[in-house]
Amino acid sequence: MDAGQFQSPVAQAPRAIRRVVIVGGGSAGWMTAASLSNALSAGTCSITLVESDEIGIVGVGEATIPPIKVLNQTMGIDEVEFLRRTHGTIKLGIEFVDWAEEGRRYFHQFGPHGVQFDYAPLHQYWLKHRSVLPTIDEFSMAWAAASRGRVDRPTQDPRLITSHYDYAYHFDAGLYARYLREVSELRGVRRLEGRIVDATLRNHDGFVEQLVLQDGRRVEGDLFIDCSGFRGLLIEEALKTGYDDWSHWLPCNRAMAVPCESAGEPLPYTRSTAREAGWQWRIPLQHRIGNGYVYCSDFISDDEAAHRLLQRLDGKALTHPRPLRFVTGRRRQLWNRNVVALGLASGFLEPLESTSLHLVQSGISKLLSFWPDLDFDPAVSQEYNRLAALEFERVRDFIVLHYRLNRRTEALWRHTATMPVPDSLQYKIDQFARYGRIVVDGADLFGPASWLAVQLGQLNQPCQYDPLVDQRRIDGLRLLRQQHQAMAQAAERMPGHLAFLKRIGASAT
Repeated sequence: MDAGQFQSPVAQAPRAIRRVVIVGGGSAGWMTAASLSNALSAGTCSITLVESDEIGIVGVGEATIPPIKVLNQTMGIDEVEFLRRTHGTIKLGIEFVDWAEEGRRYFHQFGPHGVQFDYAPLHQYWLKHRSVLPTIDEFSMAWAAASRGRVDRPTQDPRLITSHYDYAYHFDAGLYARYLREVSELRGVRRLEGRIVDATLRNHDGFVEQLVLQDGRRVEGDLFIDCSGFRGLLIEEALKTGYDDWSHWLPCNRAMAVPCESAGEPLPYTRSTAREAGWQWRIPLQHRIGNGYVYCSDFISDDEAAHRLLQRLDGKALTHPRPLRFVTGRRRQLWNRNVVALGLASGFLEPLESTSLHLVQSGISKLLSFWPDLDFDPAVSQEYNRLAALEFERVRDFIVLHYRLNRRTEALWRHTATMPVPDSLQYKIDQFARYGRIVVDGADLFGPASWLAVQLGQLNQPCQYDPLVDQRRIDGLRLLRQQHQAMAQAAERMPGHLAFLKRIGASAT
């Protein structure tokens, strides 16, 4: 090889991204800053975050799903310090109250149902013997602990029943953003306080060139991350990307949010309660409870929604209810030219399954996997957009599932029970209704255990169980009862929620 044909990394460096500008703070902005400052070698790229104290943040994303543990680890964040600094608690899943019909509850757990003991899935044996067994929830280690208010870290030995569950967190999103800001600034991220009034585009290709602040300062960058919330300051206002509206599947378009005083020991799970025109969330932290009412304005007024929310709190309200307006859907491109949208700037799916912060995390991960250079090859952003769109659509389908499968009588619920749903979702519903078979659709965020919990919980009861079960010489009923007993005994040995947090040093008090 001719020595002149070899290009060293140093020779290629002029094409590298040198300046990243993050627009907006909050959880999305500071998650991005902390992640990039940890992933990019010091001195190779400057990271600037621009935010204004005059602009509030939504801050309702206080409940998460298990992958957030991986994000915190990759950012170099200690779990105990994180829980203490954010007044965090442990989340073992979500309890759904009155969703299928009034008076019925079920649990979407983190982790599998029981321990597999045969070729046929465990739930097929449960279907065969369901007339003499408790609900499928009772075969979840996560629910065994959660229903008793018990918490512990899963064991690492797969032979033990206590290894067959997972957990996530509840935390104060404002405190999380503040904590990540400290972490980011220690790693060299520069924060600029100021309101952005304009974004100038390059004449020859329409890429964002710089931000213009209210006081006249200008902030130049190579790659811009739009975390400006619903406004979409760069992705929409500057680049006119467009938005796919999904409100025909997810008609709720408003929310009221209010914190209240704590009411005893915090439950180690989120609670979602179906209401007349939407649903109410309950998220217990160490120092308070987060509450909100997600609803459709076609069926209830804002004033009535706020009134009913305040009536249904477990403790004294700490503020007045804060209204939020949204349109479910996503940007038609989440990466457009040299702008990547994250958080609410990328789209909105109601927080029914606590996916808001996960979609930020996933966007950051994909950005690092498809990190560009100054050429901004369209093939790179095209693949990013394909994967991001697919993830949004899969999460959308899972949320729509809860609405589609219901037997409630109010107008909103009658509408969602009869509305046409995406073909991809209808196929999964139909397959499960026949033989209880779960359709696995690639790298779906929600795996078979999640689809099983919600389909059964929403009363999509299969007509038959898998015929393979009758071809096996397995005493499934005995094994299921043994597992149920073992889970109950293991849960009883776990500490209470607050006792666990104190034991590991995560108590904020």
